[in-house]
Amino acid sequence: MTLFHLISPSGYCINQQAAARGIERLEAAGYPVENQSILTRRQQRFAGTEAERAGDISALANLKGQNVIVMPVRGGYGASRLLDMIDWQAIAARQQQAPLLICGHSDFTAIQMALLCEGVITFSGPMIAGNFGAETLNTFTEEHFWRALRNPAFTVEWNGSGPACEATGILWGGNLAMLASLVGTPWLPEMNDGILVLEDINEHPFRVERMLLQLFHAGILGRQQAIVLGSFSGAEPNDYDAGYDLPVMTAYLQSRLSIPVISGLDFGHEQRTVTLPLGAQARLVHSGKRTTLTMSGHPTLME
Repeated sequence: MTLFHLISPSGYCINQQAAARGIERLEAAGYPVENQSILTRRQQRFAGTEAERAGDISALANLKGQNVIVMPVRGGYGASRLLDMIDWQAIAARQQQAPLLICGHSDFTAIQMALLCEGVITFSGPMIAGNFGAETLNTFTEEHFWRALRNPAFTVEWNGSGPACEATGILWGGNLAMLASLVGTPWLPEMNDGILVLEDINEHPFRVERMLLQLFHAGILGRQQAIVLGSFSGAEPNDYDAGYDLPVMTAYLQSRLSIPVISGLDFGHEQRTVTLPLGAQARLVHSGKRTTLTMSGHPTLME
């Protein structure tokens, strides 16, 4: 039996109705949802004290069972406070048994990168309140979520933009702001020859560019095989920009790099999003407007 185990390492879920709706929807589909007591936990803007929130993550090392999907209630901010409080190796050791299927995005990227440093593959995808708790569950998001968790190899396809290319490597990344915040810390994987996938929300194009340049000047972008850009909603320019927008920013980034930058993937904070296994083997092919990303080697639900 597949069940969901809730964690809340970041912000307090102010939309309790959405969280309740997400849980009700999963339970109606036949998936028990455990650890619901964390929903109402709160300290200031956070979903509990540091000890409580770090405890959500640390407890995964001793979580029993198989076919357990671990999912944050929401993102926000707060995971960065916990990074030096968790025994990441203990969680990695537990994953050698029947792996937990850990899925989330946004602020949760910090947790995912710390786990990837220990070789733990997680899924960048939907969360309880924002996705499963939406007034109408997006069928594209739901289908791609289960596709990723049920199939040892799968492909996503979209009409991408960028130079024709073919690249293979470890898929990694997630939220751009969180990745930029981890530069110079022990919790950003030293990934070479990977395929780096990035997304963000409510960041002006120049802020997106600034964070990308931080990764570029740190030598991270140049060590990859390719970069895939997901959604950057809320990145609208203003009158002052005089034509400087996200496509112009993307073209500038491509001009600084010798590796392909492919954009247009439905991935990120939108209701419509794919689910991607961070740490899996990946093959990216872009020809014309057709782009495919094939992934394998990640944990899946067992029959």
